[in-house]
Amino acid sequence: MSASTASTTASQRFPAPAPSTAGSKVAGAGPEVNSTANVTKRLSSELMSLMMACPAGISAFPVSDADLTHWKGRIEGAEGTYYENHVYAISLRFPPTYPYAAPTVRFESTCFHPNVDLHGNICLDILKEKWSPMLSVSTILISLQSLLGEPNNKSPLNVQAADLWENAVEVSPVTDYSKCDLAIEIDFVARTQFKKELAKHYKPIVEDE
Repeated sequence: MSASTASTTASQRFPAPAPSTAGSKVAGAGPEVNSTANVTKRLSSELMSLMMACPAGISAFPVSDADLTHWKGRIEGAEGTYYENHVYAISLRFPPTYPYAAPTVRFESTCFHPNVDLHGNICLDILKEKWSPMLSVSTILISLQSLLGEPNNKSPLNVQAADLWENAVEVSPVTDYSKCDLAIEIDFVARTQFKKELAKHYKPIVEDE
């Protein structure tokens, strides 16, 4: 058997392995999927930033040292809002593609709010179409705290809360001053209704949560 014949026979019996695609980026598939190590590194850095300089009224940390992709946090309503002195528990779950994909964030405490449904799901643009890898856990927490006092009534998840909120904050110019007392009374009733519903649904966090 000639050398060329032997080489051909060997290549037929033992074909060369296909080129490895491990770690390669598929065209059109979007950002390369982060490795677990990269996600852990990013989240460790964000945790350190929060520990060093955490804005007032917010906090978050991993549920377990063994898994940095599941966090729990707390949001305190800002002073001067209907949610003042209310503290809510939230959960954050980070996907393998973080920070290229947003985490899944939900309220674990019942929150009566136009942009939060009864299951704790949240309507917030930076957790959806406006997410960016430049955003962080701190940004999310601050945005949620702001959302409590400034709901987006154009995208309600809780229609009842949205209706009550609209009536409670709606301010109409009074041109007939003889009706000022009536306007004040209507405003008071609207605000009272929202506060009553908010209080009815609110449950303080227990220490072991």
